[in-house]
Amino acid sequence: MQPFHHLLANNLVANITNFTVWFALTFWTFLETQSVFATGMIAGIYLVLTSALGIWFGSLVDHHGKRNMMLVSSLASLTLYALALAGYMLDPDIRGAEVASVSLWLFILVSMFAVIAGNIRMIALPTLVTLLVPEDRRDKANGLVGMVSGIGFLTTSAISGFLVAWGGMVATLGFAVGLSLIAIVHLLFIRVDEPRDAEAHDTPRRIDLAGTLRVVLGIPGLFALILFSCFNNFLGGVFMALMDAYGLSLMKVEQWGLLWAVLSCAFILSGIVISRTGLGANPIRTLLFVCLVEWIVAAVFTIQSSIPLLAVGCFIWMFLGPYAEAAEQTALQKVVPFERQGRVFGFAQSVEQAASPLTAFLIAPLTQFVFVPFMTDGAGADAVGDWYGRGPERGIALVFTIAGVLGVALTLVAFASRSYRRISAAYAAGNGSGESAPVTA
Repeated sequence: MQPFHHLLANNLVANITNFTVWFALTFWTFLETQSVFATGMIAGIYLVLTSALGIWFGSLVDHHGKRNMMLVSSLASLTLYALALAGYMLDPDIRGAEVASVSLWLFILVSMFAVIAGNIRMIALPTLVTLLVPEDRRDKANGLVGMVSGIGFLTTSAISGFLVAWGGMVATLGFAVGLSLIAIVHLLFIRVDEPRDAEAHDTPRRIDLAGTLRVVLGIPGLFALILFSCFNNFLGGVFMALMDAYGLSLMKVEQWGLLWAVLSCAFILSGIVISRTGLGANPIRTLLFVCLVEWIVAAVFTIQSSIPLLAVGCFIWMFLGPYAEAAEQTALQKVVPFERQGRVFGFAQSVEQAASPLTAFLIAPLTQFVFVPFMTDGAGADAVGDWYGRGPERGIALVFTIAGVLGVALTLVAFASRSYRRISAAYAAGNGSGESAPVTA
């Protein structure tokens, strides 16, 4: 196996670890508290931390060995998971899961910090694709990255539901500690020959946001692409805040976990297809087309309280997700200089996620206190309840439908924009240093 494949396998173990804790924590919190508000806050915490730390994480990746930063990521997660497990076992207020408990929210924060530490890996891996994979095969390599994420989701979805059902957070965090150790030991044996560029010798190791902005603004249409993803994620925050609450309103936690395990096969299938066919001549066009289809699906997949309809909609959404992710990564890898890619990927992560916390924090209480009563015994139930349905889950469903319609409108505007034409031209010209990046695999 080449170093790239070892890194993919190692990232798979880390993804399983972090996603399992995130899913299980959300499942456990909802089942213990029955609060959409609480699960929405967990999604909001994740998105706030992702947005706040992305630029710093990117600078760490650029200024230090990328493989070493992946190791630091796993060590940080291991330490925080162990602290969370100790707190859960020692503090009865955490086990009581009262929404008003300070201890419960401290426990959630520590657990989510452990998950967020894994984002260092998510920034480091695409820069390693640039380093280790020839330019004409990077779109396919990014498809393999998406496939690994899909395998992680498949495994995570099944594991997290059963862990919560059988052993609660003790089993979940014990599982996370064990897998973190496995990832750390494996990573110690992976060797990557990373060049030291002139910038690393001649400038201080700082975040250098101004320099990163100059790079982003210097590439025609790139900032607009990042802003499009930001507004897209603004609507995507609805899914992070409400999807688990909606699914658990229709089925048991074990069934919901198994459903996600089956649906996650879409990620794997998508990654296989991308790794064989690539993304086409213009990955930016692929990105926008995929987003358009996703939002059309989002507008209709909860139109009735139907598990099959939910399953089909989620399958399509998850199949297309790796296309969007791989398309953006492929474009950035080509147009951004290699020595700046960590900071640009971190900047993009921060900006793109900046809107989602607002959505998550607003949409959870808005759904709980406005849309749920609106569709249970309010004006919405009276107006459309005969065909749309009545009850709390229909209030959640209405939010999904509205988000889908707004997403379609946003994507159509992006397709018609001058910025779309400019970033497409920049990609075709290949302005970055990705063309000349070292190739070792």
